[in-house]
Amino acid sequence: MAKWLPPYGFTCKVHHLEAKVGGTFRMSFSNFNSGNAHAFGGEYLELVANERIRYTDRFEDPNLLGEMHVTVVLTAVSCGTELHIEQSGIPEVIPAEMCCLGWQESLVQLANLVEPNIPE
Repeated sequence: MAKWLPPYGFTCKVHHLEAKVGGTFRMSFSNFNSGNAHAFGGEYLELVANERIRYTDRFEDPNLLGEMHVTVVLTAVSCGTELHIEQSGIPEVIPAEMCCLGWQESLVQLANLVEPNIPE
């Protein structure tokens, strides 16, 4: 996750990750240029193998109040896997389009990691 989850321009440190229902996680993203970091964490609410992940997400920054809820749905399709991500409770100071852009960047990095074009 540290390799693919942070959007462009950020690095990630996974402080804790217990991927089970009721398990928790804590990570921090650092801006590669400025070094400024923000930490966040949450709890896994639902984990259904190859189908769905639901979790909460909360920033530790007091300026980013509230608890977000994230649902990731995976659906097998003829050419691979369709992915649908829904977020709610995004702090008001974060534009929704930036969340969308961040997820797009993260998913491109995930594809580059798991679908490498390595010559044999």
